[in-house]
Amino acid sequence: MKLSHFLSTVSLAVLAAPPAVLAGPLSEAQRADISATLAEYYPRMTEVAETLWHNPELGYLETQTAALLQDELKAHGFSIEQGVAGIPTAFVASRGSDTGPVIAIMAEMDALPGFSQAATPDKQPVEGLDAGHACGHHLFGAGSVAAAIAVADWLEATGSEGQVRLYGTPAEEGGSGKVYMVRAGLFDDVDITLHWHPSDRNSAAQGSSLSNVSAKIRFSGQSAHAAMAPDKGRSALDGVEAMHMMVNMMREHVPQETRIHYVITDGGKAPNVVPDFAESYIYVRHPDPAVVADVFARIEAAAQGAALGTGTEYTTERVGGVYSVLPNDVLGQLMDRNLRAADPLSWTDEEMSFAQELYASLKGAPEIATYAETQPYSFGEQGYFSTDVGDVSWVTPTAGLGTATWVPGTWAHSWQAVAAGGTALGYKGAELAAETLATAAAELFQSPELIEAAKTEFQQARGSDFSYVALIGDREPPLDYRAPASN
Repeated sequence: MKLSHFLSTVSLAVLAAPPAVLAGPLSEAQRADISATLAEYYPRMTEVAETLWHNPELGYLETQTAALLQDELKAHGFSIEQGVAGIPTAFVASRGSDTGPVIAIMAEMDALPGFSQAATPDKQPVEGLDAGHACGHHLFGAGSVAAAIAVADWLEATGSEGQVRLYGTPAEEGGSGKVYMVRAGLFDDVDITLHWHPSDRNSAAQGSSLSNVSAKIRFSGQSAHAAMAPDKGRSALDGVEAMHMMVNMMREHVPQETRIHYVITDGGKAPNVVPDFAESYIYVRHPDPAVVADVFARIEAAAQGAALGTGTEYTTERVGGVYSVLPNDVLGQLMDRNLRAADPLSWTDEEMSFAQELYASLKGAPEIATYAETQPYSFGEQGYFSTDVGDVSWVTPTAGLGTATWVPGTWAHSWQAVAAGGTALGYKGAELAAETLATAAAELFQSPELIEAAKTEFQQARGSDFSYVALIGDREPPLDYRAPASN
């Protein structure tokens, strides 16, 4: 089925009333057993998260990070498949039986460049360190591992059928790591996928995101002296600027909610030389992947026209491409009730004092006491960001949650997020996420009717004849996209 067909009705399908949920929550005894397993593991989880925080690694370069997470899982009886989807740091860890449901839990790992920061309430980079976990993926990875271990122990203790898998997913920050794993078929036999993300609040609200294609469009021309022989030159920069002019005129004639952003990453070296090379790095976003594909095709046509008009040549490298998130209300309600049933967050006086100092650096932040609250559940809200979780959500029913690992009002990709993530604030938030994920997964394992309800909603939302086609095309993973430039 073509993208333009099945996605034309996605808004109505996603927001349609879900099937009735037939399963009930876990018993108090079951919940207590899982909580006890987690409580025993939490000190080690904190050690793992702290180690990752002190040793941030960028996308596709998470060698030590992946090794540490794998070692933890191996120590708890998981079998590991390493280097999956052609990515050295991607892995799938499995434990359980070959019969019964397969529940996946995702673990992101990568840090961000330029976010070196100490665990202090003031901006204080760490000398000799450039990267930092400004999106909390050290907590994401460690918390998800804790949840997977607890679920696997519960399956074994209860004699339940099923398999829990931990997916180590690298390079979320612009590298589209999960897309390559989906394209390789690694989620094809998964019944349900669960995930979480560090946040400044506790919420299991299920919304969507923006589909995205990113590309580098490169123009090649002929260099010449800009004053003595301009007629001999053909400016690659003219090609980029002509393309951008057409793109900017295009903005009036694209569907609502389309976002187009670009930067000129190379425009020449000196004004007195006609540049023979220039590069534009461009993004296209929209809730509908079909619109993204169409708008990007128009941009490529503009590049072709610009090259013809300026006497240059162009090439396109598609860097990334992700689907919008396909939310699932059945799973969202499952996550919400397990989040509300978990032990609530509670900061000590010392932790609150640190949080208040950090809070003073934030503008327009909600009341700091909201860190302990669980936000009202909602479904279907449009988010204006892009994530490779989207691709996973179109091949298996998927749901996530966020927990308060940061001070209320903290944005992801900020020094405040790095600072809080290296303290008990971050570790306690990861504990809450681990408990929610583990109990939600256990409820799914004992409730096949709940899994079927989630699958029914999933099939209705995406269309019965849907066939996944990656927006990145057939390109290989850009394993060097974060690698330092060679001299």
